[in-house]
Amino acid sequence: MNKVKRLANQQRRRTFRVRNKLKGSGRIRLSVFRSNLYFRVQAIDDTAGKTVASAWSGELGGEAGKPITGVTAANGVGRLIAERLLAAGVTAACLDRGAYRYHGRVKAFADGARGAGLDL
Repeated sequence: MNKVKRLANQQRRRTFRVRNKLKGSGRIRLSVFRSNLYFRVQAIDDTAGKTVASAWSGELGGEAGKPITGVTAANGVGRLIAERLLAAGVTAACLDRGAYRYHGRVKAFADGARGAGLDL
């Protein structure tokens, strides 16, 4: 197996391992995606199979048309999704970090959501 396939397989296994730990919690799942420029999150209700709310860093207004990026954007997205979930009546959720490690932008997102009043 070449290196690209091996790394993709490892990432897929990490994602499933994290997601399987969250299955029985009964909470809304916050699924995180981070690219080089943007940070996206979806609040998914697995029992109903629907997306409750979503947010991305492009919604945060930057100066002179430039997007806010990095840890600052992730923190802002955390606050934004928490406000939307609280407005929808959801007070508790669980973080589905996927294959990403819990540091940097993912940690800043979780801190922003907790700071806005969401129980993670």
